[in-house]
Amino acid sequence: MSELIPVLKKDDIDKIITDVARRISCDYQDRELVVVGILKGAFIFLADLVRRLTIPVKIDFVGVSSYGSDTSSSGKIRLTKEIETDIKDKDVLIVEDIVDTGLTLSYLIDYIKSFKPKTVKICSLIDKHERRKIKINVDYACHVVEKGFLVGYGIDYAENYRNLPEIFCLKL
Repeated sequence: MSELIPVLKKDDIDKIITDVARRISCDYQDRELVVVGILKGAFIFLADLVRRLTIPVKIDFVGVSSYGSDTSSSGKIRLTKEIETDIKDKDVLIVEDIVDTGLTLSYLIDYIKSFKPKTVKICSLIDKHERRKIKINVDYACHVVEKGFLVGYGIDYAENYRNLPEIFCLKL
C-alpha cells in the first residue's frame, strides 16, 4: 500500500508561485518572453504561474519523456512534442515541474538553444538534488528538496497523482 507524506500544502504553493511570478515579471519587464512548459508535468504549475505574471508572454509546450512508469529516469530521452513558436532572438523561460537527474533538462536546453533564442533560463517548481547527474542552473527554483519521490500538482508516478492539489512524498 502506498503512503502519501505531505511536502507542500496548497497555500504554500500559491505563495511560492506568487513570489516567483513577481521576480520573473520584474526580470523580464519590457522584454519579449516566451514561456515553454514541459509536458505533462509542468502544465498545472505553468498555468498558475503565467496567470500571476504582470508582463505579456507567449506560451508554448514541448513534450519530453524519460521516466515511463518507473521511479527513476531511464536515461533514454525522447521528444514527444516539438516547440511550435518562433523563439529566435527571444527570451525563453523553460518551466519544469521537477528537476531531478538533470538529464532531461540538459537535453531540452540543447534543443531549445538550436532555435537561437536570445536567452534561456529555467523555472522549476521543485529542484531536487538527490539523483542529480548533470549540473543544472535553475534560475527560478520555487522549492528545493534533497530527496524523496514526489507526486501531486502535476507531478506523476506512472500517470497517477497529477491531480492532487498539493505535493507529497510517495512511499511505495
